Amino acid sequence: MIIDFHTHTFPDRIAEKAIAKLSDAAKAKNYLNGTAASLSESGKEAGIDLSVILPVATNAGQFHTINETAFLVNERTEETGLLSFGSLHPENENYREIIRDLTGHGVKGIKLHPVYQGCYVDDIRMLRIIECAEAEGMITIIHAGFDIGFPGQDFAGPEHILKVVEELKPKRFVLAHMGGWGCWEEAAKLLSGTGVYVDTSFTLTPLRDKGSGIEINTERTEAEMLSPEGFLKLVSMYGEEQILFGSDSPWSSQAEAKFCLEKTGFSAGTLDKILGKNAEKLLNL
Repeated sequence: MIIDFHTHTFPDRIAEKAIAKLSDAAKAKNYLNGTAASLSESGKEAGIDLSVILPVATNAGQFHTINETAFLVNERTEETGLLSFGSLHPENENYREIIRDLTGHGVKGIKLHPVYQGCYVDDIRMLRIIECAEAEGMITIIHAGFDIGFPGQDFAGPEHILKVVEELKPKRFVLAHMGGWGCWEEAAKLLSGTGVYVDTSFTLTPLRDKGSGIEINTERTEAEMLSPEGFLKLVSMYGEEQILFGSDSPWSSQAEAKFCLEKTGFSAGTLDKILGKNAEKLLNL
């Protein structure tokens, strides 16, 4: 089973506007139109069995609509190949109620984005959410490191994340973008061996193999992304059991992200773990 642990969609009515706004802010090309239908089709074309959707509540009032949408998406997982996490905002005082409602509906995790939510990951408001989610058996995935659309804003840098790990010792804690976008080695030095999971989303330099038939994003530069050698070094530091395949679709092509990972030089056993077995275990599928 191949699982893309890091994707995004938006409600059909706002998808076009949301994609345009985010694409402009990050100067990042979008490969899909942001709808669930386009992601479902993309996953099937790329040979991906399950795409995990990670919504983000950017204000305290959004959680209800986001989570109701997640419930509906998850009713059709077998048909669409889509599985949605839920979300809530650090300012939600009723966070326990929200998390228990999510678990009651079978939602397996939540996504937090310290940069978009304007709250340091080691702030008490984030800590109490992560702690509660952990106690309820839920996965918490956070945007880790810098954000391409908000240069220099250190809401989720390695030292902040380390404080969370040391205080809460979570067992279902996932750091997107190989532990810290744009500060990868610092993150790995501080966080490897702590039991955190990391996903591969939006990290690998595209492989410009004209014979692959895969559309390549030539706008990315080596300065922004990890080389295959740098990526392999991080995998060895965190350990192959802690790595989850993620594309960050629609900001990367799912087919391209999968192709890059397959061509990085892993053994078949390691590749099987990263592409799906680690995620299957974490998601308890």
